[in-house]
Amino acid sequence: MGRHSMGEFEHIVLLAALRLGRDAYGASIIEEIEARTDREVSQAAAYLTLKRLEEKGWLEGRQERGEDVRGNRERRCFEVTAEGRHRLERSRSELASMWKGLAPELGR
Repeated sequence: MGRHSMGEFEHIVLLAALRLGRDAYGASIIEEIEARTDREVSQAAAYLTLKRLEEKGWLEGRQERGEDVRGNRERRCFEVTAEGRHRLERSRSELASMWKGLAPELGR
C-alpha cells in the first residue's frame, strides 16, 4: 500500500476522473481540471499522468467507440479503481489532519 505516493497533479486528475464518471477521457479530464482550478493543463502532462495512474492501478482505462461528431474514432476512457478511491480517501484524511489547527497560522 505504501509503495506509491500521490502527487498533487495525480490527485487532481483522479478527482476529475471520479467527478466525470463514465465520461472521463483525456480531453474531458483536462477541461474539468482547467475549469475548476483555473490553470492550464498540457495534453502531454495529462496523458503521462493518466498512464502513470493506470500503472499504479489507481485508474483503469478502456477503449470506447467515439461519437459521430468525432468520426467514430475510438477514445480511451478511464474509471477510478477501488484502490484509487482508497488512495484518494487516505490522501484527503492525511491532508485534513495536517491542516487541522492551522487557520490561525495562515492568518498571520
